[in-house]
Amino acid sequence: MPLTDQARLAAFAIAALVLIWSGSARAQDLIADLSSHRVDITTGFTGADLLLFGSVDDTGDIVVTVTGPKETVTVRRKDRVAGIWMNTRSMQFTGAPNFYAVASNRPLEEIAPPEVLARQEIGADNLRLKTVEGETGAREEVAEFRNALIRRKRAQGLYAQTPGDITVIASKLFRTQVHFPATLATGIYTAVVYLIRDGRVVHAQTTPLVVEKVGIGAEVYTFAHTRSAIYGLAAIVIAVVAGWLAAAVFRKV
Repeated sequence: MPLTDQARLAAFAIAALVLIWSGSARAQDLIADLSSHRVDITTGFTGADLLLFGSVDDTGDIVVTVTGPKETVTVRRKDRVAGIWMNTRSMQFTGAPNFYAVASNRPLEEIAPPEVLARQEIGADNLRLKTVEGETGAREEVAEFRNALIRRKRAQGLYAQTPGDITVIASKLFRTQVHFPATLATGIYTAVVYLIRDGRVVHAQTTPLVVEKVGIGAEVYTFAHTRSAIYGLAAIVIAVVAGWLAAAVFRKV
């Protein structure tokens, strides 16, 4: 469920208390945390918003990335052949996160040079997406398929179109909201907070996030993956019975 305003304020207040009350906090240049380290996907899941907040005890810019589990993605290209649109070429990429978001307190190009952003994989265009072993293609063709993968992920709401905003208060406290769409996949996600000064990363902190199915949906998902043969047979039986019932109803009408 989306985070309420009260929950956001409460979580952000915790960051302020940590900075003021904890003596150890003053000894650290960067402290960050999430309002929750878990996202539960239920049957009626429509997305979620989490608050990432923290404090800095030094000057610099704040950049946050949230990355989902890596996967292998196949990108296909369609061309018109004899008047029919057909898949004529495909390419597989490994190490593609199924979710990616980034936020910053200033435009990324003003925070660090391109080589630093690329090295830290800050920004979807800097993700290290590699073709699987054995894939061949000219550099221009690989770039074309790579860009198509990123466009598709963005269209699905899984890759951020533009960096989100990080709010900084009194040069000490910061916060940003991360939105997770309804199509979110399960797995371990990673939030990384960077403190960047003079174009260099001076501090970084990593925070994990678990996305998991719960309830009836989780039980069906587990059953489908652990007993795929039985699940497939049951699905066929249900489809046949549903079709028979529909036909019987229409005959009576």
